[in-house]
Amino acid sequence: MIAALRQRARLNALIRQFFAERDVLEVETPIMSAAGNTEPNIEGFHTRFSGHVDAGPAQRWLRTSPEYPLKRLLAAGVGDCYELGRVFRNGEAGGRHNPEFTMLEWYRVGWDHHRLIEETIALVQASLALVERPPAAVRIVSYRDLFIGAVALDPFLADEAQLRAGLGDVGIVADGLTRDDWLDLLMTHRIQAQFDPGTITVIHDWPASQAALAKIRPGTPPVAERFELYLGAVELANGYHELNDAQEQRQRFERDLAVRAARGAEQPPLDEALLAALPSLPACAGVAVGVDRLLMALAGTTRIADVLAFDFANA
Repeated sequence: MIAALRQRARLNALIRQFFAERDVLEVETPIMSAAGNTEPNIEGFHTRFSGHVDAGPAQRWLRTSPEYPLKRLLAAGVGDCYELGRVFRNGEAGGRHNPEFTMLEWYRVGWDHHRLIEETIALVQASLALVERPPAAVRIVSYRDLFIGAVALDPFLADEAQLRAGLGDVGIVADGLTRDDWLDLLMTHRIQAQFDPGTITVIHDWPASQAALAKIRPGTPPVAERFELYLGAVELANGYHELNDAQEQRQRFERDLAVRAARGAEQPPLDEALLAALPSLPACAGVAVGVDRLLMALAGTTRIADVLAFDFANA
């Protein structure tokens, strides 16, 4: 445990040096918010404020990422910025997950996701050097080409039956699963396992239905200007060429809430402060990196508990 804490401290110092050299400002934003995350596959924690009623809504949500307040700062003109801090996701505890974990998130004004991919690779390579590992090989591939090469399916054209057949018999209960769910299962159960342990794999141009907060580039098919970065089979980062259309973002949030309602899940309030700020958001790209996942990869462990002072069971 002590060795893991020392390694975390060294990585935190490297991250801060990495961004100081690039003139990217470190900021801190609230951990509790009046708004929640509408993403159907992410559950938030919430608590209640017991003070005077004119302080604002009593129910407060613990952040699942610092994305929304960071974008408000960008809209206010802060420029390139990053935050390194704790985030919280309910229901995620196990070998690879802890309900509270450390996230690094940063934004680059005037950049697109392709340029940000290069900087994210540079940070991972610097982290490998920190533990005296050689630079990893790099593979950058589109989502479509990845699926065609790995499972011989076009993710934009294959129907749901073909996707299910491509997954094989892995004991998945099909009830209520959407097409995007089958794509995700193919990724996690069939494709990630094929990634070379010594390679950084970056997947870009995702289906428009999986855009979240990314811009969608028109075309046949339209694609989300989004990327994910893996070291071996471990997902480390998720990045976007950021959407700054408030109306489109509101529609996406409302679609999320409809999915949550159909599942009987909690309905977190929309972040109206973010939506109000989006028209002033400069053209930019942003990415979030799971620091604990990165530490796991550096340590060569599949147990998140190995890189924490105390995991959820012992907190």
